[in-house]
Amino acid sequence: MITKNKKVYLGLMFVIATVVMVYFMPRDSRHKFIYEANRPWSYSLLTAPFDITVYRDSATVKAMTDSVERTMVPIYRRDAGVGQRVVAAVNGADSISAGVRRRLASTIRDLYGRGIVDQSTATLISRGALPEVKFNENNVNVSYETGSFVSQRDAYALIDSLNHDQEGRRAIQALGLSTLLQPNIVEDKEATNQYHEALIQPIVSGIGVIQKGERIIAQGDIVTPQLYQILQNYESTLEKQSHHDRRRQGNTLTGQALFVMVVLGLLYGFLWMYYPHKLDRPKEVMALMILIVVFFVFTVALDHTFASGEYIAPLAILPIMVSVFYDSRTAFFVYVLEILLCSVVASFPLEFVFIELTAGTAVIFSIKELSRRSELLRSAAIGFAGYVVAYIGVELMTAGSLGALSWKIIGFFGVNAVLISFAYILILIFEKLFGMVSVVTLVELSDINNAMLRELSQECPGTFQHSMAVSNLATEAAHRIGANVQLVRAGALYHDIGKIDNPAFFTENQYGVNPHDALTPLQSAGIITRHIADGLKRAEKGKLPGVIRDLIVQHHGRGKAKYFYNTYCRMHPDEDVDPEPFTYPGPNPQTKEASLLMMADTVEAASRSLTDYSQDAIKGLVDRLIDAQVTDGLHNDSPLSFRDIKEIKECFSQRLRSMYHARVSYPADVDKNKSDEDGKDNR
Repeated sequence: MITKNKKVYLGLMFVIATVVMVYFMPRDSRHKFIYEANRPWSYSLLTAPFDITVYRDSATVKAMTDSVERTMVPIYRRDAGVGQRVVAAVNGADSISAGVRRRLASTIRDLYGRGIVDQSTATLISRGALPEVKFNENNVNVSYETGSFVSQRDAYALIDSLNHDQEGRRAIQALGLSTLLQPNIVEDKEATNQYHEALIQPIVSGIGVIQKGERIIAQGDIVTPQLYQILQNYESTLEKQSHHDRRRQGNTLTGQALFVMVVLGLLYGFLWMYYPHKLDRPKEVMALMILIVVFFVFTVALDHTFASGEYIAPLAILPIMVSVFYDSRTAFFVYVLEILLCSVVASFPLEFVFIELTAGTAVIFSIKELSRRSELLRSAAIGFAGYVVAYIGVELMTAGSLGALSWKIIGFFGVNAVLISFAYILILIFEKLFGMVSVVTLVELSDINNAMLRELSQECPGTFQHSMAVSNLATEAAHRIGANVQLVRAGALYHDIGKIDNPAFFTENQYGVNPHDALTPLQSAGIITRHIADGLKRAEKGKLPGVIRDLIVQHHGRGKAKYFYNTYCRMHPDEDVDPEPFTYPGPNPQTKEASLLMMADTVEAASRSLTDYSQDAIKGLVDRLIDAQVTDGLHNDSPLSFRDIKEIKECFSQRLRSMYHARVSYPADVDKNKSDEDGKDNR
């Protein structure tokens, strides 16, 4: 029974998931038409509803822009005042002799006449990257070669070499020529930017106009790069026109919200129909919702980052994780819903659904328990093969040849497969965050060297042997009916850990002395039924997963300690006996695994009292015990079918016959060298 608080929690998760996914959904008009360059147009004739400016395609624009960037010559200007100020400073230096001043001034005039540039410009010239520059002369850009230009450093070195005498060196130092020399040839950044803009503008500007009513493209026409650009311009214009149309935006938003709500509603309906107990565990539902939302947002992000980027998203991780924590049926259903959600961002939704469904289904079929990391690698490889085969099939069907195959998309499939192999990490994270249990954890718990199981074997050896036998019995049946084998195995090993507190009160641990002889049936029943609560306490203390604890409390359900109940009834024939003190706390089994454990526990314990291990005796025992449980309604809350019960009975009978089969009686050893007692030789 789902409480009111849990219903509110489930509803809140539904709303939050819807809001998040609708927020990230694309709302532009680019998905009105779905098309790709160099592929046929699949829609009817499209005519221009308004004038459409025709632009060059992006590849052409980039190529032409790159060419401009490579060949454009920057614009420089000559600052005559710089040289004049330096010469004036030299001539005004009274501390320097007139002859030295004249010599220095002459050299400096020559250098500024050639042109002095800064170090960065000089570096470009020396590398050959700037063979010429332009000067704006009378509003006309005139080119000049840069071979005669010198850097500040070279100019100073030249002046120093021509004035190497002592007086000349003192004059250079006194003037501070190293800082006094400044470039007179400098880049005019504003003029260069304007020149660059003037060269780029014709490239990005429109090269024509499609008049209103003029044909754009007809069905079957190949979408050439130019047509692709025209279609992009058309949709961009539509987007701009509808940007301020609030009614249109509201309708789009409402439609997306309904779409997401329907998909999530299908998930809730599926759980309510087949796994109602899951809805009673909002934490597990939240884990599913988080997985769905995270993978959707990740797919949207990849689609906006890369063309066809939706194929990078490792959506197959979702069914892997769901199958590990739930089952294959739930995994497939959740995966289909996720594909439907993610298809809204795909360029070709039908192709996307087919390819993803093929690959994901192959992954689901390839993975059963995920008890080994190698299984995950194998599933990733199978998923990659599924992607490639499905993609090739789609391309052959639509294009008629393999020439349209995109190696980029196949590369995306490879990246996808690599990401799938990291599902192991996500599984561990979800185990810690949501307390869920994977097969790997169950395998670890089934190790009999575990501290709790070692304590059980030491304190209750009979119970331990019983638990091992129940585990073997239930595991085989779990294989038959498709239940969680590892969960049944682990649950069977731990189901009676509560007996550690009072081992002597349970028959399998008794050796001649029965402490129940000194107790009333009511007291004995209280001790027997209390092992459920004691087991739950030990499980909580040992931090056993919730699914194991559920098996501990459900393996007797609301059944009775019938021996003591019947004894009490015989002792009080005239009393209307209340069965509650003799009843286990329950609840009754809620899952196939819990029902299977209850049956195996009862059958294994009862089989030890058989004196006749014939086929008919064993089958009769199994049928009688299981039918009694069904009649008492102990399995009414379990999803077990009549077919499952039949399979369980047959499996138990076969396993018990093999456990208790009659052994060959071996004769005693005879000493051939010894004579018979009557004195005769052995002959």
